Amino acid sequence: MGIEDYGGGVGAHETGILVVTTNDVPGYRVEQVIGEVFGLTVRSRHLGSQIGAGLKSMIGGELKGLTKTLVETRNQAMDRLIEQAKARGANAVLMMRFDVTDAADVGTEVCAYGTAVVLVPAST
Repeated sequence: MGIEDYGGGVGAHETGILVVTTNDVPGYRVEQVIGEVFGLTVRSRHLGSQIGAGLKSMIGGELKGLTKTLVETRNQAMDRLIEQAKARGANAVLMMRFDVTDAADVGTEVCAYGTAVVLVPAST
C-alpha cells in the first residue's frame, strides 16, 4: 500500500464543500450558520482480518488490513458529511471532527461531524 491509500477524502475542488478542523477560514467570513451535520457509518470486521490482526499483534507491527479498513470507513463518513452539508445549502463545514467507537462488539462506528456554514470572501 502506498501513501495515497492512507490519505483522507477528496478535496473541496472535487466536492464543492470545504471541510476544515478550524473555527474559521482565513480570508473568508461566515455569512450563515446552517447547523450541525454529520456522516455516520458502522463497519463490521471480517473474520480474516481479525485472525490476521490477532496473529500480527503477537509479533508486533502495523495491522495494514485494519488500517486500510479504517481509512475507507473514515472516508465514507466524510462523504456522507459532505453530502448532508450540500443538501442543506452549505459550501463549507467548520470544526470537523471524528468520533470512533466500538459498536456492540460487532464493528466500528465512525462519525464525522461539524458545523455547516456558508462562507463568503471577507472583502464582501
